[in-house]
Amino acid sequence: MAAMAGGKARSCGTAVRQVSKSNFASVLKQIRADVEAADFVAVYTRVTGDSSSSSSHRWPWRRILPIDTLETSYLKCKLAAESFELFQVAICPFSIHGSKVIAFPYNFHLFPRDELQMGLPSYSFSCQPSFLSSMAREGFDFNTCIYDGISYLSRVQEARARESNRRPSLHPISSSRILSVADSIFKERIKSRVHHWRKAYEGSSQDSDLSLVQSLRKLLLGGEAYGSRPCMSLDVCSERQVQLVFETVEQISDDLVPIFIPDSGGQPKAVRVVLASSQEDKTALLTEIEKLENEQNLKLRGFREVIDIISKSQKTIISHDCLRNFTFIHEKLIGSLPATLPEFMCSLKLLFSNVIDLNNLLKVMGPLRKAKNMSSALHYIKRHFFLPIEIEVPESPEDWITRSHGNYALRIASLFAKLSMLLKTSASQTALEHCTPIEDYANVFHPSSISLNEQGDDDDDAVCSTDANKRVKTDSIIFLWGFSSTISVAELKQLLLQIHPLFSEEFDVQLVDKTCAVVVLGSLHSSEAFLEAVRSGKTASSKLGESFADGLKVAGYDAYKNVCMLGLWEGNLADSLDIVMAEQMENISSSHGANVNEKYWNSEMMIDLNHL
Repeated sequence: MAAMAGGKARSCGTAVRQVSKSNFASVLKQIRADVEAADFVAVYTRVTGDSSSSSSHRWPWRRILPIDTLETSYLKCKLAAESFELFQVAICPFSIHGSKVIAFPYNFHLFPRDELQMGLPSYSFSCQPSFLSSMAREGFDFNTCIYDGISYLSRVQEARARESNRRPSLHPISSSRILSVADSIFKERIKSRVHHWRKAYEGSSQDSDLSLVQSLRKLLLGGEAYGSRPCMSLDVCSERQVQLVFETVEQISDDLVPIFIPDSGGQPKAVRVVLASSQEDKTALLTEIEKLENEQNLKLRGFREVIDIISKSQKTIISHDCLRNFTFIHEKLIGSLPATLPEFMCSLKLLFSNVIDLNNLLKVMGPLRKAKNMSSALHYIKRHFFLPIEIEVPESPEDWITRSHGNYALRIASLFAKLSMLLKTSASQTALEHCTPIEDYANVFHPSSISLNEQGDDDDDAVCSTDANKRVKTDSIIFLWGFSSTISVAELKQLLLQIHPLFSEEFDVQLVDKTCAVVVLGSLHSSEAFLEAVRSGKTASSKLGESFADGLKVAGYDAYKNVCMLGLWEGNLADSLDIVMAEQMENISSSHGANVNEKYWNSEMMIDLNHL
């Protein structure tokens, strides 16, 4: 590879380029070349908090749990991305050549700094102490992050900033309108003024005896200076007039350069016409102005420039726990997250056409299905398979490399290379459930979840399971609340055995938080029967005793889904379920009371409470 020339490759280790505000501009050119030369790009984020964390926090049911579908998992990731902040994004363009992986790892330190003094982005975000402690133990440099972190604006914020903070530009808004009489008169007036002004400067160079006369003429014609070059300003009051001035000036002479000048509110104010002394001088002027524009654009976009580079390259993106990583990237660097998962996936596909989630790859490989993180997966592969994968990081200038933490993107590249080799190796066919091209796994996300009992397992359908091989559907899940906060899972399970004969069959119980439990029954019929029994009062309520002092309350999975969709995150799960169930009963009552004197019977329009 061309990027390898001029330096030896060193082993992976922890040699990662640490990029902050001070060296960001100089790194951009190199990462653009590295992305262009690579086959894949690994992406990983470090944030100040996360809904999928196993660490204790106030509302544990907000974590992504095995009972969560992909849709409810997205809503929880959306909540986290809107609440917490990006502090670091690891980017690693890499290519796989046989058993060798050539990688170019970067760690970008970010901070939401208001570069333009416009209140963008927001200064307010939440932090989870456990996340910050973990980052500190790994050697994360918070001083670099806060004092020298790279700022950024999302695409939506950039559009707002450009509207209210427009800068001098060589590129006005184009217009295809047919010239009106007023437009023609305006162009002729501009043409006359520019001709007289330019002629005055030509005359001054030919006749030195009339310098006083020429100076007075320049003053009357509005002569100014743009650096060392003469210029004049033409007042405009609309974007249409800006376009007409540009068209007129370009028709007059090749040595004139028009520059759009907005007012403090970003509205059209003037067009400055600069006179170049030669073609070389004009090229230098255009280069100078373009450099200023690029600097302003970089200040506006900040780190998002890197995301735009990767997006334009159309390279395949590799990540671990993609739903979490890309909800953060979308919220901070693209715009507000859509309300639903399908909308998010469509928006993400416009940014990155192919995203491969390592979580999903692990789930199709039986032996690796239980791996909870990248480290456990890599350790398992090392113990059970011989995969001669060698990772090399081309040597770079020493001021770009620090032997520090943050080789997450490198680990993603390493794990992906090994999984790819496993999927292609015939000797490993017995260990695989499927053997399909790696591209077939693109854009399929499998969120990392925290087991309800902190040691369970999640499955491909993102629902709770009672053992490693059994999968159950959401229709077989019941939420149960109203019990004492001191009751244990064993006591709750014993109590359920007494109140209804359905629990003589196999079932599982786990606490979601201190107020609510999830019950997984053996079949859809059993769950429907129990819900109906509770609603009709046909349970052995006398055996509930003090354990259910507030009364037994139950709901199907749809109620939990509605809690997540409505964003009822502030409170215990039982309180949020109470709100949803009360609203459902109110809607049913209002529909029944619309006309008490007339009733129309239609069996197809019967309301099934299990589907609300």
